[in-house]
Amino acid sequence: MDDTDILQHLLEIEGQATVLVDDAQAEADRRIKEAEEKNRIAFDESYQKLTAELETEYRTLTDAVKNEYNKILDEYRESLDSMPRQNENFSALAFSLLMEEKCLSNQANECERRS
Repeated sequence: MDDTDILQHLLEIEGQATVLVDDAQAEADRRIKEAEEKNRIAFDESYQKLTAELETEYRTLTDAVKNEYNKILDEYRESLDSMPRQNENFSALAFSLLMEEKCLSNQANECERRS
């Protein structure tokens, strides 16, 4: 074998090595893509499951809070309804307060006129 044959043989081996490396890279890329797809699908499934659980828990808790709120509000309304009404006393107080304010404002006007 002379030098050109040796060089030619080495170039052929280098070409084969390049093909092997390219094939190995393509196979690695394919495997990575498959793994990413599997992981994405697994993540999406886990995410959907968790969000559904959290949504159910949220609805349960908000319903409980609403029920408790309505219960407290109903109890308050019942306590207001059970309290005795003193309409005459309230009307008399309101009238006296309004009339005193009116009298006071009239007196202020009279005081201003006198000055």
